[in-house]
Amino acid sequence: MIKRTICIENACYLKYRNGQMVVSYSHIKGMELMPDKSVPVEDLGMLVLEHQQITLSHYLLDKLVSNNVAVITCNESHHPSGMLLPLESHTLQSERFKAQIAASEPLKKQLWQQTVKAKIYNQCAVLKKWDSKWLLLKNLGDGVKSGDADNHEAQAAVHYWQNLFPPAWMFYRKRDGTPPNNLLNYGYAIIRAGMARAIAGAGLLPTLGIFHRNRYNAYCLADDMMEPYRPFVDTLVRSIVDKTSAVEALTQELKVELLKIPAMDVWLNGEKSPLMVAMQRTAASLAKCYTGESRKLLLPEMPL
Repeated sequence: MIKRTICIENACYLKYRNGQMVVSYSHIKGMELMPDKSVPVEDLGMLVLEHQQITLSHYLLDKLVSNNVAVITCNESHHPSGMLLPLESHTLQSERFKAQIAASEPLKKQLWQQTVKAKIYNQCAVLKKWDSKWLLLKNLGDGVKSGDADNHEAQAAVHYWQNLFPPAWMFYRKRDGTPPNNLLNYGYAIIRAGMARAIAGAGLLPTLGIFHRNRYNAYCLADDMMEPYRPFVDTLVRSIVDKTSAVEALTQELKVELLKIPAMDVWLNGEKSPLMVAMQRTAASLAKCYTGESRKLLLPEMPL
């Protein structure tokens, strides 16, 4: 089942009742007469909290994390700033933690090689979709070695960002850079939350990465495994840019488009599935690699 991504943009009180997350406005000045809204907690995959005057009951929070719902908080600029995930989400969690911690360097290098290859091939497919200069990326993807020893990921990134958007945009990829960086940041935050949720659901530690090792980053493994999924955000943002140049502000209309990311169709091992489901399969395949049941990650593909 495809889990829902819900964004709460207005002041409200969120509570739990009879298996439902209830959105109540009864205590909000000027909104007292608005009827309550509700959604089954079991249907939720991600909950994005945008308004600074949203309040929640602790009972609801406990039910959300018990159902492996990624709860994302946003700052005053409406950009994701934090995430809440469950401490226990898999029956074999302890066993898988041990296997993950004990993973050898050769295994981690092989896993990173597969991840970087998939990312570059997907970037290649994005450029090809817009008839841009994609052949270099194909060659870089073909030549990725164990552990990406020659840093093909960085070489591909330079070429990719130079050619993804129309030249007139003079785009430079930087987190706090000019638009459409704001759209990319929002989209990446969504898939990061989705991947962290999938990793926790697979009984793995989101903190312990394959390649990313920032001591201040609680989601290093999520950052590793989301890399091949980034181009799906890029292709959506490029499509938005083709339709409108009004991307200075992250409007409600733009957020509605970006919140469709978890339901995007992706190909995985020859089968089509929603992106959020594909992430769960990627995380499950990673767990099997750690436990020695497999040597191959299931990673998303964009047909060339």
